[in-house]
Amino acid sequence: MSDQKIYDTIIVGAGAAGLTAAIYSSRRAMKTLLVTQDIGGQAATTNEIENYPGVGLVTGPNLMNEFKQQAQQFGAKFALAEVTGIIKRLDDRGTPVFTVSTNTGQYITNSVILAYGLTHRHLDVPGEQEFGGKGVSYCATCDAPLFKGKPVAVVGGGNSGVDAALLLSKICPKVYLIHRRDQFNAEAVLVEQLKQPNIELVLNSEVQEIRGDSRLRSLVVREVGDATKTRELQVEGLFVEVGYVVNSKLIEGLVELDQRKQIKISFDGETSQPGIFAAGDITIISFKQIVISAGWGATAALKAYEYLQKVKGFRGVKIDWGLAQKPNPTTPLA
Repeated sequence: MSDQKIYDTIIVGAGAAGLTAAIYSSRRAMKTLLVTQDIGGQAATTNEIENYPGVGLVTGPNLMNEFKQQAQQFGAKFALAEVTGIIKRLDDRGTPVFTVSTNTGQYITNSVILAYGLTHRHLDVPGEQEFGGKGVSYCATCDAPLFKGKPVAVVGGGNSGVDAALLLSKICPKVYLIHRRDQFNAEAVLVEQLKQPNIELVLNSEVQEIRGDSRLRSLVVREVGDATKTRELQVEGLFVEVGYVVNSKLIEGLVELDQRKQIKISFDGETSQPGIFAAGDITIISFKQIVISAGWGATAALKAYEYLQKVKGFRGVKIDWGLAQKPNPTTPLA
């Protein structure tokens, strides 16, 4: 059913950016709703995370569950639904009010934080889904240390693929770099660094199948243009670095995007549309990491709070340390 109360902010997405935004907005006594199809985003699909500050080795689902519980502790509400549209109208004072439509109903809010992230582009080959988190990874920066001393492969020909191969070459005895073409799209200075004895270039080739038992054990690679020419690579890890899929249908015409359909934001997480903020991987930030997304989520929430103070006269709370005493519930903003 539709929820006709007016929220101070609705956060679209519940990954690291969205959940952190919810923590900060709730602590400012903002009526906060997260609308999402799942909890944790890409981070929740990672079996082991060991680069989140102060936490040590932790599973992605457990870390994201801690984020969620903290957001709930401060009053954030959740709606498990798919956002299908966002419409802006102006109230009697000429300030924006947004209707967030989902497959289960509609919600009204005075501000929106877009934090639904990106989706890693997959290879869509047999075994990829089966061995996800069991040898198949989509983040070399996150997972490289887990494959120290093991033979691995990387798929990709851009900067991210070459970067991944170079990173892995420092800790792995053998790194195969698989690319569909005979030349790389990466910067020349990076490609030059690939001339290392433990990096083997597998060009004009693509992964046909991923094999293993309880974990990934090998890849079947075929030559582009001649599927009869195949070889099997004995590896224990596969890093898929072939870019991201951006769901831009929801936001095209609503906020300004770059050429890659990522949301342009200011240093404060503001978009081109007053009242709409954005954080995390869906934005133009360079590095797609959990800790960075979390920081941008906090930034967007604090800026949304400041925005509501200016255009709506919202009071909330002004401090953010300890368990601040929240003011009595106020009448929802019109």
